[in-house]
Amino acid sequence: MGSVQKILVVSRASHSCRHAVDCGISMAKLYGAKLHVLHIVSEPVDMEALNAPEFISEGKYKTYVTLRQEAKEELDKTLRREIEAGLPIKIVAGDDGGVADIVKTVKEEEIDLVIMLGQEEGRLEHLLFGGENDELIRRMPCSILLVKKEPEPVSW
Repeated sequence: MGSVQKILVVSRASHSCRHAVDCGISMAKLYGAKLHVLHIVSEPVDMEALNAPEFISEGKYKTYVTLRQEAKEELDKTLRREIEAGLPIKIVAGDDGGVADIVKTVKEEEIDLVIMLGQEEGRLEHLLFGGENDELIRRMPCSILLVKKEPEPVSW
């Protein structure tokens, strides 16, 4: 892998992304590297455009948005604490929420290592983002560390 001076953690502002962020913080400290955190916040698919408004009820959508906001606030607190402790961290917000954002950030910031979750735990996230890891692996000009989070029981 060579010298690791810049690490990018991809955060989709979910509670499970905390594992990737913690791994990124540990790796940055280990290598004495600068940590970049890319927050990608994608809204669920526009159900009206898909002509499928019953796919997600309004109540579930509001719960989804609230959980994402809480997760982002929790991640931001962790990052602020690390910045105050002296770890160099740059927080970046994504534009379009997809692979293009990640590739653009890697190239612009000259990233040596990307850290991200190997999978999202929710069914909705899997539906929306599930195929992106394969595309990222093919397009990345640097090494990627996929952080595995043990799946939790799912109630169908």
